[in-house]
This record gives sequence, structure tokens and C-alpha cells, in this order.
Amino acid sequence: MNPKRILIVDDEISILVPLKFLLEKNNYTVFLAQSGKDAFDRIHQNKPDLILLDIMLPDLDGYEIFQLIRKNPLWDDIKVICLTAKNRDVDVAKGLNLGVDAYITKPFSNADLLAKIRQLLPERVAT
Repeated sequence: MNPKRILIVDDEISILVPLKFLLEKNNYTVFLAQSGKDAFDRIHQNKPDLILLDIMLPDLDGYEIFQLIRKNPLWDDIKVICLTAKNRDVDVAKGLNLGVDAYITKPFSNADLLAKIRQLLPERVAT
């Protein structure tokens, strides 16, 4: 069985590197992007099963990226978790109202993040 693919979109290396390490240690294949343009390049190259998406990015914001992903029928099944420092109720509500699969605010617990990823990407059990 192929490992699940996760794209991390964040402009901070201090977030990308430890998250990549954590996810790879848990048997996920990880790709990185530091901007909206990078994110779309990565999605086209190797469609992920799940995207960890920061909201505050240098070009497009995470909300815009999410809406563009959802406009593409080929990407309908990609799960999206907003992983962001934007923790005001209005920001969380905006993300959830747009339809993201989960909204996790920084700082976050690795255990909580992994639990949410496992919930959204259940392993197929061989029968």
C-alpha cells in the first residue's frame, strides 16, 4: 500500500521542517510549498491526499488557495486542514464556512494534528 501524500503549505521554514520530519516519521510522503504558486505547482505534479494550509502566505492567502482547489473537480477529494496562527473566531468561522475539513491554530500539539490527519486519511484495511 502506498503511503498517503501530504502537502504542507507554509512560508515559515521553522514550521515546514519539523512538520515534514513528524509526518515522515509517521509514514506519510511529504511535499513542501512556501507560497500559493508553489502549492499549485506541487498539486499538479503529485496530487496530495491532504494539504496542511497556512492562511498567511506571501502571494495568495490560504482561503483563496482553498477556493481555487475546490473549483477544480479533479481535486475535490483532497482533504484540507488550515494550520494557522489566525485564531480569532471570525477566522475559524470563515475557514469552516468555506468548507475546509479542519481548522487548527498555532501553536498546536503534534498528537492532536496527527489524530486529525488519521481521522481524515484512514488507512485502508486489507481484506
